[in-house]
Amino acid sequence: MKRTFANIGEFAEGQLLLVNKPYKWTSFDVVGKIRNAFKPLKLKVGHAGTLDPLATGLLIICTGKMTKQIDNFQAEEKEYTGTMVLGSVTPTYDLESEPEQLFSTADISPEQIHAVCEQFIGDIQQYPPAHSAVKIDGERLYEKARRGEDVELRLRNVTITAFEITRVELPEVDFKVVCSKGTYIRSLVNDFGKALNNGAYLSRLRRTRSGSFVIGDAWEVMELVNTIRELKATVE
Repeated sequence: MKRTFANIGEFAEGQLLLVNKPYKWTSFDVVGKIRNAFKPLKLKVGHAGTLDPLATGLLIICTGKMTKQIDNFQAEEKEYTGTMVLGSVTPTYDLESEPEQLFSTADISPEQIHAVCEQFIGDIQQYPPAHSAVKIDGERLYEKARRGEDVELRLRNVTITAFEITRVELPEVDFKVVCSKGTYIRSLVNDFGKALNNGAYLSRLRRTRSGSFVIGDAWEVMELVNTIRELKATVE
């Protein structure tokens, strides 16, 4: 169930808000929209766990004193559902760039796909995408990538608790993943394609859970914004 609020002062005291991030919004877009709803009140607003612009789903927003807990929420296990497309790759590992390097998927069987899936369960290492928000020497990787600079990517240790294939209709494959903080699903999909001696990119991603918080309890952005405005109007 969505949390309800009695007055605007509750947000200043500190609240954890569950929001369904829309497609093509950045996580910072969501934070900005909510922060603007509080104006002229000056209130700390932050998010725990960035979602890529093309991803949707659960985004944890913290206000007021609750922003001190962001690192704790960010560290929790995450669950995602998504779709990968086999038979090609993209520079960004998703649909932010055009598919290239075409491969045939004619000889790939559902059995092979399920078998490869098992290789990625447990403690694994992965490289972050070159087009990502990871910082190297104080600068985001995507800023370097957009300038065409070569970037030395560093392996990251992550944990995949569960990786389940839920639909195979080539070239599309649907999946569900439960993973640790810092896991790049785009990288997981890219590595999945390589393990099949093929290619793969992410075409859809939705975060459905973070720790004990689930998408079913999340607010739509404008629904929450309007609620904040209504509460604020009662004291203006």
